[in-house]
Amino acid sequence: MGRKEIGIVTGATGGIGHEFVKLLLQEQLDEIWIIGRNRERLDRLKGLYGERIIPICMDLTDPSGLQPIWKLLTEEVRVSWLVNNAGMGQMMPAKDVGQEELARTIQLNCQVPAALINGCIPYMGEGSRILNLSSAAAFQPVPYLNLYAATKAFLHSYSRALHMELRPMGITVTSVSPGWVDTDMLERERNGRRIRFPGLVQAQRVAQKAMKDARRGKDVSVCSFYVGCQRFHVKLMPHRLVMRIWMRGIKKYL
Repeated sequence: MGRKEIGIVTGATGGIGHEFVKLLLQEQLDEIWIIGRNRERLDRLKGLYGERIIPICMDLTDPSGLQPIWKLLTEEVRVSWLVNNAGMGQMMPAKDVGQEELARTIQLNCQVPAALINGCIPYMGEGSRILNLSSAAAFQPVPYLNLYAATKAFLHSYSRALHMELRPMGITVTSVSPGWVDTDMLERERNGRRIRFPGLVQAQRVAQKAMKDARRGKDVSVCSFYVGCQRFHVKLMPHRLVMRIWMRGIKKYL
């Protein structure tokens, strides 16, 4: 018998992660390992989608959180898809970010994807695909989202460079860079004001475009015209001006 073809999705119970799980079920995979912190939600997905779903409950913000994965990765499996979707961040002044939250954010958004990729590469080969959920925030400095944006800038740059390194092995790495996505992660109201999210897109659209772009061998996936324009403009405009425009848009929520 050949090796089992598997897909791995972190943050699998969230909006975008769940959409990736549904799409991977359409692939020729023997198992889909879904990773999250909430056992009940993980079991619910297994109940919905059947025996191909392998729930793995663990806290990736814990520095030792990846240990269960290392035990499961053996010569009997081949990682066809790795989706680093788990992430965290919120809009707040940098001075209000506690040391624990700072460490957890960097751990989850930077350390975990890099470590998981390095651990999975020996089990990948021609046609394997890595998707890293970055953000349009990676394209520019973002005051009041500076920690989140900076971690996503790391992941975006890391992904693009790694894509070039792994191309000779037939492995693609795609930085998935959406703008505002309609998920539970978004804060809907602040200071009595309903927050407006320009260019808001559905999670399903992000996941579909990401997998399509990965198959095409792209190193960046941008799922909307709005974000495409944003990416173009911030390449041309001084970042000081970009930040001033951003501050003008969010000042009523601060």
